Amino acid sequence: MSERKQAQIDLETRVLNKVLAQLYQSSVASSHPARAEEMGKIDGLFGIERPAAIEMHRFIRERVEAGEDLGSWMRSRIIEELSVLDEDFRKASLGIDAGDAEKVGGGEAARIEALFDAALAEEGAELSDEERQRLLESILFDILAFGPLEPILRDGAVTEVLVDGPGKIYVERQYTDRPGQLEDTPYCFRDDEHLMRFIRRILTPLGRRLDEAHPTVDARLPDGTRVNVVIPPISPIGPVLTLRKLYRRPLTIEDLVRFGAISEHIVEFLEACVRSRLNILIAGGTGSGKTTFTNLVLGMIPADERIITVEKMLELRPPEHLKRVVRLESQQPVEGRDEVTLQDLIVNSMRMRPDRIVADEVFGAEVFDLLQAMNTGLEGTIFRIHATGPLDALSRLEMMATFANPSIPLLMIRQMMASAIDIVTYQERMLDGTRKVMKVSEVVGMQGDVVEVQDIFEFRQTGVGADGRIVGEFVATGYVPTFLDRIRASGIDLSEDFVAAG
Repeated sequence: MSERKQAQIDLETRVLNKVLAQLYQSSVASSHPARAEEMGKIDGLFGIERPAAIEMHRFIRERVEAGEDLGSWMRSRIIEELSVLDEDFRKASLGIDAGDAEKVGGGEAARIEALFDAALAEEGAELSDEERQRLLESILFDILAFGPLEPILRDGAVTEVLVDGPGKIYVERQYTDRPGQLEDTPYCFRDDEHLMRFIRRILTPLGRRLDEAHPTVDARLPDGTRVNVVIPPISPIGPVLTLRKLYRRPLTIEDLVRFGAISEHIVEFLEACVRSRLNILIAGGTGSGKTTFTNLVLGMIPADERIITVEKMLELRPPEHLKRVVRLESQQPVEGRDEVTLQDLIVNSMRMRPDRIVADEVFGAEVFDLLQAMNTGLEGTIFRIHATGPLDALSRLEMMATFANPSIPLLMIRQMMASAIDIVTYQERMLDGTRKVMKVSEVVGMQGDVVEVQDIFEFRQTGVGADGRIVGEFVATGYVPTFLDRIRASGIDLSEDFVAAG
């Protein structure tokens, strides 16, 4: 790190210390009658031992008078108390105007700015207007918002934020020429505690516990963002935070075609399959875009159908033209509330008169109930699975159904799968970061005691361009699906030439 950069960090830390000390010493937070009760809830969630208010006052006063650093741990305690117990501060917290950092939190931001200017004068720091504004913005973000993450979270093109310990923050963006590529950012946290402060800020409203005894959390924020946290001792590099944001502007079919994720020809075929109420299994690896693809398939469903979505966490975004959508979300067991599993929701959804069910990624016993539903007349079901290909998807379904019902013969499970599922789509995240629909396959039926699968369309790679991009084309294999007559019976004119090899 350059001397100039280190000097900037040191100045920011000293100014932040003085601003926080003044805020805390003049706040009602320290004498709040509910301090023990309110802060005890946070401390219990995250395994914190908080000193008494009088001890915090003494510590802060002595450190400031001696010109010593408050330390990241104490800065976190101060901001936590202000955010919870000081009404003005609580209203200002996270109230950022993306257009002007000086308007952050209204009056509270003005109060912080006055303390900031006083601290700068005391430091004798000579800064340009641009340097001053940058430093002020950094401190406002640190106190009232998400610190180094704030400018990243404001960027509408960022879809994933990955924080690997305090020193590494990188992102994935969409709406670019290279979607799927990870990009380094110039931002970082000062230390583990600095990062943990913002993790606690994210998780506190959710009431999710995170400490050494419970070192992982997977949750969904109110705006739909998925958050995953891993902390020591199972993460030796420090806290690891992953945020997967919902698109502010949902991707469209045109976007996927433009990105080279799918061809218009395959889109037209899938629309015919959806409107003909075929049962579709969407398979792919981690980060391959299964959720995005499911949302696009949702957009192909006719407007007059009643749809029940069953999800572990609400990530799907049913399009506006679907006016009869009921959304169900599983629940983790907490004190005073029983667990509600995907299996519970699928069983219950069958009693809700659905035209079709759109289910989340399946992981276990719910597979058997879903297969039963499709085999007893529920057409048009759409669900997802983590897999490395169409055959692997069926193999994983077979394993889950067998584990859930070991007394049922394996051959019967395979027959249920072959009878229930019509189409398997498989997508993959390529080496260049792009996502592509690699195969669209039909589950033909049983060939002896094996489920037979035939590819209808596939992506064939022909090379790698000079820029590192995957080069290839989407082609029809020449296989004519057995359900073509069913599509035509639905009033859709789809000839055998449509799937003929070109």
